Amino acid sequence: MHQLTKAAVMIIGGAEDKIHGREILRTFFERSGGTNAKIVILPCASREPGITGGRYVTIFKEMGTENIEVADIQQREQCEDPAWHRLIENCTGVFITGGDQLRLCSILADTALMNTVRTRAQLGQMTLGGTSAGAAVMGHHMIAGGGSGESPNRSLVDMATGLGIVPELLVDQHFHNRNRMARLMSAVSMHPDRLGMGVDEDTCALIETDGTLQALGRGLITILDPAEMTHTNESHIESDAPLSLHGIRLYLLAHGDRYDLRRRHILPVLSRS
Repeated sequence: MHQLTKAAVMIIGGAEDKIHGREILRTFFERSGGTNAKIVILPCASREPGITGGRYVTIFKEMGTENIEVADIQQREQCEDPAWHRLIENCTGVFITGGDQLRLCSILADTALMNTVRTRAQLGQMTLGGTSAGAAVMGHHMIAGGGSGESPNRSLVDMATGLGIVPELLVDQHFHNRNRMARLMSAVSMHPDRLGMGVDEDTCALIETDGTLQALGRGLITILDPAEMTHTNESHIESDAPLSLHGIRLYLLAHGDRYDLRRRHILPVLSRS
Protein backbone atom coordinates (compact mmCIF):
# COMPACT_ATOMS: atom_id res chain seq x y z
CA MET A 1 0.00 0.00 0.00
CA HIS A 2 1.89 3.05 -1.23
CA GLN A 3 0.59 5.49 1.38
CA LEU A 4 2.25 3.49 4.17
CA THR A 5 5.70 4.27 2.81
CA LYS A 6 5.39 8.05 2.96
CA ALA A 7 6.65 10.22 5.79
CA ALA A 8 4.02 11.67 8.11
CA VAL A 9 3.49 13.40 11.44
CA MET A 10 1.64 11.16 13.88
CA ILE A 11 -0.03 12.79 16.89
CA ILE A 12 -1.04 10.05 19.35
CA GLY A 13 -3.35 10.60 22.32
CA GLY A 14 -1.42 8.31 24.68
CA ALA A 15 -1.94 4.77 25.99
CA GLU A 16 -1.52 3.38 22.47
CA ASP A 17 -1.81 -0.39 22.14
CA LYS A 18 1.66 -1.83 22.79
CA ILE A 19 0.68 -5.48 23.10
CA HIS A 20 -1.96 -6.75 20.67
CA GLY A 21 -2.46 -5.37 17.14
CA ARG A 22 -0.22 -2.34 17.78
CA GLU A 23 -1.86 -0.68 14.78
CA ILE A 24 -0.65 2.85 15.53
CA LEU A 25 2.92 1.86 16.40
CA ARG A 26 3.05 -0.45 13.41
CA THR A 27 1.92 2.41 11.16
CA PHE A 28 4.73 4.56 12.58
CA PHE A 29 7.17 1.71 11.92
CA GLU A 30 5.99 1.28 8.32
CA ARG A 31 5.95 5.01 7.63
CA SER A 32 9.53 5.16 8.91
CA GLY A 33 10.64 2.56 6.37
CA GLY A 34 9.61 -0.77 7.88
CA THR A 35 12.49 -3.23 8.17
CA ASN A 36 14.77 -0.55 6.65
CA ALA A 37 13.77 2.03 9.26
CA LYS A 38 16.33 3.98 11.26
CA ILE A 39 14.42 5.06 14.35
CA VAL A 40 15.42 7.46 17.12
CA ILE A 41 13.45 7.43 20.38
CA LEU A 42 13.32 10.76 22.28
CA PRO A 43 12.26 9.99 25.89
CA CYS A 44 13.13 13.47 27.21
CA ALA A 45 9.65 13.97 28.69
CA SER A 46 10.04 10.94 30.94
CA ARG A 47 11.59 10.85 34.41
CA GLU A 48 12.65 7.28 33.58
CA PRO A 49 13.99 7.71 30.02
CA GLY A 50 15.84 4.41 30.01
CA ILE A 51 12.76 2.38 30.90
CA THR A 52 10.43 4.40 28.67
CA GLY A 53 12.78 4.38 25.69
CA GLY A 54 13.59 0.70 26.15
CA ARG A 55 9.93 -0.26 25.93
CA TYR A 56 9.69 1.24 22.41
CA VAL A 57 13.05 -0.24 21.37
CA THR A 58 11.69 -3.70 22.20
CA ILE A 59 8.47 -3.08 20.27
CA PHE A 60 10.15 -1.80 17.09
CA LYS A 61 12.79 -4.56 17.20
CA GLU A 62 9.99 -7.13 17.36
CA MET A 63 8.53 -5.50 14.26
CA GLY A 64 11.75 -6.13 12.37
CA THR A 65 14.39 -3.43 12.57
CA GLU A 66 17.61 -3.43 14.59
CA ASN A 67 18.48 0.16 13.75
CA ILE A 68 17.03 1.92 16.79
CA GLU A 69 18.69 4.41 19.12
CA VAL A 70 17.46 6.01 22.32
CA ALA A 71 18.60 9.65 22.49
CA ASP A 72 18.87 9.85 26.27
CA ILE A 73 19.05 13.65 26.44
CA GLN A 74 18.33 14.98 29.92
CA GLN A 75 19.99 18.41 29.76
CA ARG A 76 19.78 21.18 27.15
CA GLU A 77 23.57 21.15 26.75
CA GLN A 78 23.43 17.57 25.45
CA CYS A 79 21.47 18.82 22.43
CA GLU A 80 24.75 20.30 21.13
CA ASP A 81 26.41 16.87 20.91
CA PRO A 82 27.33 16.24 17.23
CA ALA A 83 26.57 12.54 17.66
CA TRP A 84 22.88 13.27 18.34
CA HIS A 85 22.78 15.61 15.33
CA ARG A 86 24.19 12.90 13.04
CA LEU A 87 21.55 10.47 14.33
CA ILE A 88 18.70 12.89 13.68
CA GLU A 89 20.02 13.91 10.26
CA ASN A 90 20.24 10.28 9.09
CA CYS A 91 17.21 8.66 10.70
CA THR A 92 13.92 7.86 8.98
CA GLY A 93 11.72 8.16 12.08
CA VAL A 94 11.72 10.00 15.41
CA PHE A 95 9.36 8.94 18.20
CA ILE A 96 8.73 11.31 21.15
CA THR A 97 7.47 9.48 24.23
CA GLY A 98 5.10 10.53 26.98
CA GLY A 99 5.89 12.12 30.32
CA ASP A 100 5.86 15.83 31.15
CA GLN A 101 5.48 18.20 28.21
CA LEU A 102 7.01 21.11 30.14
CA ARG A 103 10.10 19.02 30.87
CA LEU A 104 10.27 18.03 27.21
CA CYS A 105 10.13 21.63 25.99
CA SER A 106 12.59 22.86 28.61
CA ILE A 107 15.16 20.43 27.20
CA LEU A 108 14.44 20.63 23.46
CA ALA A 109 12.82 23.98 22.62
CA ASP A 110 14.94 26.43 20.60
CA THR A 111 17.83 24.00 20.19
CA ALA A 112 19.55 23.23 16.89
CA LEU A 113 18.64 19.57 17.40
CA MET A 114 14.93 20.37 17.64
CA ASN A 115 15.16 22.66 14.64
CA THR A 116 16.52 19.74 12.63
CA VAL A 117 13.72 17.45 13.82
CA ARG A 118 11.08 20.07 12.95
CA THR A 119 12.50 20.91 9.55
CA ARG A 120 12.95 17.29 8.47
CA ALA A 121 9.43 16.40 9.62
CA GLN A 122 7.85 19.40 7.89
CA LEU A 123 9.70 18.62 4.64
CA GLY A 124 8.56 15.00 4.74
CA GLN A 125 12.12 13.70 5.05
CA MET A 126 11.22 11.49 8.02
CA THR A 127 8.23 10.35 10.05
CA LEU A 128 7.68 12.02 13.43
CA GLY A 129 5.49 10.43 16.06
CA GLY A 130 4.58 11.82 19.48
CA THR A 131 2.43 10.22 22.15
CA SER A 132 0.78 11.87 25.19
CA ALA A 133 3.26 14.62 26.20
CA GLY A 134 4.92 14.05 22.82
CA ALA A 135 1.58 14.94 21.20
CA ALA A 136 0.91 17.98 23.41
CA VAL A 137 4.07 19.74 22.17
CA MET A 138 3.18 19.58 18.46
CA GLY A 139 1.65 23.07 18.14
CA HIS A 140 3.19 26.49 18.62
CA HIS A 141 0.92 27.09 21.61
CA MET A 142 0.84 24.19 24.05
CA ILE A 143 -1.63 23.03 26.69
CA ALA A 144 0.73 22.45 29.61
CA GLY A 145 -1.90 21.38 32.13
CA GLY A 146 -5.21 22.27 33.66
CA GLY A 147 -8.41 20.83 35.04
CA SER A 148 -11.65 19.20 33.91
CA GLY A 149 -15.21 18.83 35.07
CA GLU A 150 -16.05 22.54 34.87
CA SER A 151 -17.59 24.87 32.34
CA PRO A 152 -15.00 26.34 29.96
CA ASN A 153 -13.08 29.20 31.59
CA ARG A 154 -9.59 30.63 31.21
CA SER A 155 -8.35 29.37 34.58
CA LEU A 156 -9.11 25.80 33.48
CA VAL A 157 -6.08 25.63 31.19
CA ASP A 158 -2.37 26.40 31.59
CA MET A 159 -0.70 27.48 28.36
CA ALA A 160 2.97 27.45 27.34
CA THR A 161 5.00 27.45 24.13
CA GLY A 162 5.31 24.13 22.30
CA LEU A 163 7.74 22.86 19.67
CA GLY A 164 5.83 24.13 16.61
CA ILE A 165 5.89 20.97 14.49
CA VAL A 166 2.36 21.71 13.25
CA PRO A 167 2.12 25.33 14.45
CA GLU A 168 -1.57 25.90 13.68
CA LEU A 169 -2.74 23.17 16.08
CA LEU A 170 -3.65 23.36 19.76
CA VAL A 171 -3.37 19.72 20.86
CA ASP A 172 -4.87 18.03 23.90
CA GLN A 173 -4.42 14.31 24.59
CA HIS A 174 -6.05 11.53 26.69
CA PHE A 175 -8.97 13.61 25.51
CA HIS A 176 -12.39 12.10 26.14
CA ASN A 177 -10.76 9.62 28.53
CA ARG A 178 -9.99 12.52 30.91
CA ASN A 179 -12.93 14.80 30.07
CA ARG A 180 -10.81 17.55 28.50
CA MET A 181 -13.29 19.14 26.09
CA ALA A 182 -13.83 22.17 28.35
CA ARG A 183 -10.12 22.90 28.66
CA LEU A 184 -9.58 22.62 24.89
CA MET A 185 -12.48 25.03 24.36
CA SER A 186 -10.88 27.37 26.89
CA ALA A 187 -7.54 27.21 25.05
CA VAL A 188 -9.21 27.86 21.70
CA SER A 189 -11.00 30.91 23.10
CA MET A 190 -7.59 32.41 23.95
CA HIS A 191 -6.06 31.52 20.57
CA PRO A 192 -8.88 31.74 18.00
CA ASP A 193 -6.34 31.84 15.14
CA ARG A 194 -5.47 28.19 15.88
CA LEU A 195 -7.28 24.89 15.38
CA GLY A 196 -8.13 22.89 18.49
CA MET A 197 -7.52 19.15 18.32
CA GLY A 198 -8.26 16.60 21.04
CA VAL A 199 -6.89 13.07 20.59
CA ASP A 200 -8.28 10.13 22.55
CA GLU A 201 -6.14 7.33 23.95
CA ASP A 202 -5.05 4.62 21.50
CA THR A 203 -5.94 7.05 18.72
CA CYS A 204 -3.76 8.91 16.25
CA ALA A 205 -4.06 11.91 13.96
CA LEU A 206 -1.87 10.94 11.00
CA ILE A 207 -0.94 14.07 9.05
CA GLU A 208 0.44 13.88 5.52
CA THR A 209 2.82 16.49 4.10
CA ASP A 210 -0.07 17.91 2.04
CA GLY A 211 -2.05 18.73 5.22
CA THR A 212 -4.42 15.77 4.99
CA LEU A 213 -5.27 14.32 8.40
CA GLN A 214 -6.56 10.79 8.88
CA ALA A 215 -7.90 9.33 12.14
CA LEU A 216 -6.53 5.96 13.23
CA GLY A 217 -7.32 3.83 16.26
CA ARG A 218 -10.04 3.05 18.75
CA GLY A 219 -11.19 6.53 19.78
CA LEU A 220 -11.93 9.91 18.26
CA ILE A 221 -10.10 12.95 16.95
CA THR A 222 -12.05 16.03 18.07
CA ILE A 223 -11.51 19.18 16.02
CA LEU A 224 -12.66 22.62 17.18
CA ASP A 225 -12.47 25.22 14.41
CA PRO A 226 -13.06 28.80 15.63
CA ALA A 227 -12.49 30.42 12.20
CA GLU A 228 -16.17 31.39 11.89
CA MET A 229 -16.75 32.13 15.58
CA THR A 230 -19.11 35.11 15.83
CA HIS A 231 -18.68 36.02 19.49
CA THR A 232 -16.72 35.28 22.65
CA ASN A 233 -16.63 37.10 25.97
CA GLU A 234 -13.06 35.86 26.59
CA SER A 235 -11.42 39.30 26.75
CA HIS A 236 -14.08 40.88 29.01
CA ILE A 237 -14.42 38.47 31.91
CA GLU A 238 -12.55 37.24 34.97
CA SER A 239 -10.33 34.20 34.42
CA ASP A 240 -12.68 31.89 36.34
CA ALA A 241 -15.93 33.13 34.76
CA PRO A 242 -17.75 30.92 32.23
CA LEU A 243 -16.84 31.50 28.59
CA SER A 244 -19.38 32.12 25.88
CA LEU A 245 -18.35 30.92 22.42
CA HIS A 246 -20.69 31.26 19.45
CA GLY A 247 -20.35 29.55 16.10
CA ILE A 248 -17.41 27.18 16.65
CA ARG A 249 -17.38 24.25 14.24
CA LEU A 250 -17.07 20.80 15.84
CA TYR A 251 -15.88 17.67 14.03
CA LEU A 252 -15.60 14.18 15.53
CA LEU A 253 -13.40 11.93 13.40
CA ALA A 254 -13.51 8.15 13.88
CA HIS A 255 -11.10 5.61 12.40
CA GLY A 256 -10.65 6.25 8.68
CA ASP A 257 -12.22 9.72 8.65
CA ARG A 258 -10.17 12.39 6.88
CA TYR A 259 -9.86 16.16 7.27
CA ASP A 260 -8.05 18.86 5.29
CA LEU A 261 -6.06 20.96 7.77
CA ARG A 262 -5.28 23.66 5.21
CA ARG A 263 -8.81 24.20 3.88
CA ARG A 264 -10.46 23.12 7.12
CA HIS A 265 -13.09 20.74 5.82
CA ILE A 266 -13.92 17.04 5.84
CA LEU A 267 -12.57 14.86 3.01
CA PRO A 268 -14.18 11.74 1.55
CA VAL A 269 -13.36 8.52 3.38
CA LEU A 270 -10.99 6.36 1.33
CA SER A 271 -12.07 3.02 2.78
CA ARG A 272 -13.10 1.45 6.06
CA SER A 273 -10.73 -1.47 5.76
